[in-house]
Amino acid sequence: METDIKETVGASSPTNPTGAQPGADGSVQPGPQQAQVPEVDIEALRKELSDAKSKVAEYLDGWQRARADFANYKKRQESDAANLRMLSTSALVAKLLPVLDDFDRANKTLPPALHDMTWIDGVLLIHRKLQVILESEGVKQIEVKPNDVFDPNIHEAVSHDEAQGIESGHVIEELQRGYKLNERVIRPALVRVAR
Repeated sequence: METDIKETVGASSPTNPTGAQPGADGSVQPGPQQAQVPEVDIEALRKELSDAKSKVAEYLDGWQRARADFANYKKRQESDAANLRMLSTSALVAKLLPVLDDFDRANKTLPPALHDMTWIDGVLLIHRKLQVILESEGVKQIEVKPNDVFDPNIHEAVSHDEAQGIESGHVIEELQRGYKLNERVIRPALVRVAR
């Protein structure tokens, strides 16, 4: 019976799962099933952790830069597309402005006897439709009145003449209408300027 007790003390049990043997001094000696814990170099682990943290910071920084670069690229593409649309619109409008001028000149020189004809009303309606289409695209006429101050940003001087009642450097009359497309001058108004 005594041998049975000794065998059970050294064997693994729910209270002693590793099978450790008590020593003569009361300390526990490793048993056959107890694993040996290898010595760990804490400094090496700290260095690995520090390296991993620096890589994480580097990758996060790179990801944030790439995200910001992509957002800037997207904005630049949208801006370039808007500029391209405006340039193509302004090129088309510049080609249509002489047609609009022709309609204006024809309307001004129309003989009074023809004003009541229905086909003239049809031609004037076409003129108005063209104006509405251009206005819907953002085209605006540059307003010029006699005695306005000459502005080289919106006016183009054709001649400098003497004029009574008009101060020097002011517009005498408009010879050809000027137009803007969304606040950008696509054709300056041709004017005579007082000396």
